[in-house]
Amino acid sequence: MGGTTGESTTALRSRRPDRAGLLVAGALLAACGGLVLYGVLDSEDGDAARGRPAPAAAVTYEVTGTGAADITYQARGEAGHTVTVDASDLPWRKTVEVPLGTEPVIGITLGDKGGQVRCALAVRGEHVQSATATGAFGRATCSAAALAQEDR
Repeated sequence: MGGTTGESTTALRSRRPDRAGLLVAGALLAACGGLVLYGVLDSEDGDAARGRPAPAAAVTYEVTGTGAADITYQARGEAGHTVTVDASDLPWRKTVEVPLGTEPVIGITLGDKGGQVRCALAVRGEHVQSATATGAFGRATCSAAALAQEDR
């Protein structure tokens, strides 16, 4: 009987779960759950931050003169984006929000019929720069330094 009892104890031990293995599995499960929870919470905060518009300043672009001109200007976007208006009738004026840290710029190009066109740029209602283009395919550009927080 003594031999049988020893074999039964060994068989019972091998069927019992290893406590160290259970502890490791539990710790890994808890760590994975924590990472998933962190990812969910972090993505919600990130979505809220991305949903807020970037601080911006009002910029007014104006084009006056005779003839028609192609107009390209900087407008709102995370880093600002360029908008093009082909063969615009003049006078033309547009006020847009330009993100802080972006350089507002407007470019004008006359067509083959030429003319005389003036671009002007104002930031928060204050004139910054103007330029004139004349003749066939004449070009001019108006720009300002990057908009800074203290300019608000």
